[in-house]
Amino acid sequence: MRPRRAAEALLLAAALAGAGACGSRLPESAFESAAPSGQGGAREPIRVGVIASATSPVGGAAFTGPGDGARAYFDALNARGGIAGRRVEAISCDDGGSGVGNNECVHRLVDEKKVFALVATTALDYAGAPRVSEAGVPDVGGQPIGPAYDTYPHLYGIYGSLAPRDGGKPGWNGTLYGGTEVYRYFKREQGARTAAVVSYNQASSAAYARLITEGLRAEGYRVVGEQVDFALPNFRAVAADLRRQGADLVFDALDTHGNAQLCEAMDAVGVRVTAKVTNVQNWSSSVPKDFKDAPACRNALWATGSSRNYDDVASPAVKEFRDAMEGRELSQWQLEGWAAAMWFSDAAASCAKEAEDSAQGTRDTDESTSAEAGGDGITRACVERYLNRPEPYTARGLLLPVSYEKLAEPPATRRTCLSVARWQDGSGWVAQGGDMTENCFTVPQIPYRP
Repeated sequence: MRPRRAAEALLLAAALAGAGACGSRLPESAFESAAPSGQGGAREPIRVGVIASATSPVGGAAFTGPGDGARAYFDALNARGGIAGRRVEAISCDDGGSGVGNNECVHRLVDEKKVFALVATTALDYAGAPRVSEAGVPDVGGQPIGPAYDTYPHLYGIYGSLAPRDGGKPGWNGTLYGGTEVYRYFKREQGARTAAVVSYNQASSAAYARLITEGLRAEGYRVVGEQVDFALPNFRAVAADLRRQGADLVFDALDTHGNAQLCEAMDAVGVRVTAKVTNVQNWSSSVPKDFKDAPACRNALWATGSSRNYDDVASPAVKEFRDAMEGRELSQWQLEGWAAAMWFSDAAASCAKEAEDSAQGTRDTDESTSAEAGGDGITRACVERYLNRPEPYTARGLLLPVSYEKLAEPPATRRTCLSVARWQDGSGWVAQGGDMTENCFTVPQIPYRP
């Protein structure tokens, strides 16, 4: 696809604030086989692993959305007969949000359960990434919370990558790049000129704030930096300074709880901004509950990302997702998990069709893949050929074009498109700036070290 954009570069750096490793071994309840209900025939199922930091220190359901969306897709797929007559069995593992727990999940899924692939990985600390790559297990459509998807072969994050991914340093010799399209959008479409960046006095949060600041300055903004104590944040003082500084936009490196507290303080002191900009993790239907005490700030919430707004009910692909998720709270991360499962399934189905159409069905059956082939051409090598193909993947229009290239040098500029939505009470998330495939900018790429 492209170097990771600034707004997504350290997507949950703020959510990680204060969230250290915990636990030494996963309880058995963290690991379960969630075999979907569809029959799909009596043939051996295709087993995939779904790792999520469901009980992470960040809290509750912060990391469960992508896995929920992926399992919903596999349920719907199995009800239609699965892939080449084989149902997909999704086996879930909660790593507890720690590197130790993540390694344990990788061991159980890859070594013990012998999963064919991982799908929609959402790990606070993806410590097991080197083991997944070494085992040659495709990891499809994971959330790039850390640099793993810009580092290791066989790992394919949901937003794509241009980095070499040779298993050494992340990106290009330890440097990643993010674009400034989010800031360009608000400057061009909303006339914004002054932006505030609010962070905790914590390393990850401060690093993300620096990245945002660099991107804003590259686009010519006057930037107001605000930092609060992580343990005892004084958001009222921040809000008072925002009003004094006349900020048009507010960006943050905070978790959802911190965002809500900041919004409450902004409402209390009468701060009115063009946009309170948040990231894709907070693009969800829980906004009325999370921001219930800040109606003015709530209706100034904007989110940006690389996938089609889950509230875009005019889209047939979105409607299919929403029908499958009926009765549940919805989020953009669920939609991206659904798209990740679709990506894997389309790849596997292409392999089965290729084997059916061709007499050369043995070209992938070497010593390492013959056991997984199942006689239908669905091999890891074939799936990865699909993932690495030159043609970008869009998940029926749910994603901006995703591809994996390996550029020796990062580009200085990049044409990048953007999905933008604004929260409005009574209407939910309303798409802004036209269709995401046409909301595009050629912007500089800002270097940063993860």
